[in-house]
Amino acid sequence: MFWLKTEQTGTLDCESQILKLGGHEFLISRPHDFGIVMDRPLESGPVADDYLHQVLLRDDVRDCFLDIVDREGLVVCKNVRSTESSYRKVRGKSSHGKLSQAEYYHHDGCSCPVKPRVVEIRMPHQLISRNIATAIAPFRSVMVAMLRALPAEILVHGELQATLDQFTCSPADPPPCESWDRIQGRITRLVRRELDAETCRAYFRRVDALASAYVEPWEMGESRLICNNHENLAKTMQHRRSYQAPRDSPEANGSLVKRWTAEEL
Repeated sequence: MFWLKTEQTGTLDCESQILKLGGHEFLISRPHDFGIVMDRPLESGPVADDYLHQVLLRDDVRDCFLDIVDREGLVVCKNVRSTESSYRKVRGKSSHGKLSQAEYYHHDGCSCPVKPRVVEIRMPHQLISRNIATAIAPFRSVMVAMLRALPAEILVHGELQATLDQFTCSPADPPPCESWDRIQGRITRLVRRELDAETCRAYFRRVDALASAYVEPWEMGESRLICNNHENLAKTMQHRRSYQAPRDSPEANGSLVKRWTAEEL
C-alpha cells in the first residue's frame, strides 16, 4: 500500500523521502526527533488542494494512513485547503493570571471509556496568523521532562524524586505505564498550587524543551494528526497549548479546529 524511498536533498540533518500512497507520491521530511512532515502531491491535479481527504483519508487508503500516524506519532500535512464540515472549534481560554486546562499536557478523551485513536488539530486559512504554539511530545518524554523541570522544593513531595530516579536510572524498568496518568496528575496539581501563572507557564516551556516537543509555528492550511491512543502507552503522544513567551497583554490570534479523525470522519 505504501513505500518510502530515500532521496538525497542536501538538507543538513534532515532525511527526506518519497511516500507513495493512494496512487500519489508525496515528498516527506523528518525535521524533528519524531514524526513526518508532508506537503501536496508531487504531481499536480484535482486532488492537490484537499489531498488530506481526497487521498490520505480516502476509504481505500485511510487505514494505511492511520497506521502511519500510529507508527510515526505525528504527521503534519501542510497546504491543505478543505471545506470538510467534521471539524469543531478548539475551545478554552487562558488569561494573564490563570492557565486554561489546554495549557497542561494531556491526551484527548480522558473521560471517554476508550480514548480516541488520533487527534487532528488544524489551522484553517483565515485573516489572522497564530503565534501560540501547540507542543506535541511522546508521553514518556513528557513524564521525564515534567519531573526533571520541577523546582527542588516541589520535587521533594512524596515519591516524586524516587519516580524520577526510576525513569532516568533504570530506563528499561520505568514505573508501570498504568501509573503515569496518576503521577502526571499529581505533578500538574502541585505546580498549579505552588506556582503563579507566569512561573507555571515558564515551567511548562522548560518541559517542552526537555521533552524535545514539536512546537513549530502554525501555518495556514496545516493539519497535525497526533497519535492519541497507541496500544503501547509509552508511544502515545500528548499535546498542549504552549505560549512561547510571557503573556504581557492580550492579542488577536488565529483560531484552530480539531476532530477525532478515526472516530468522527
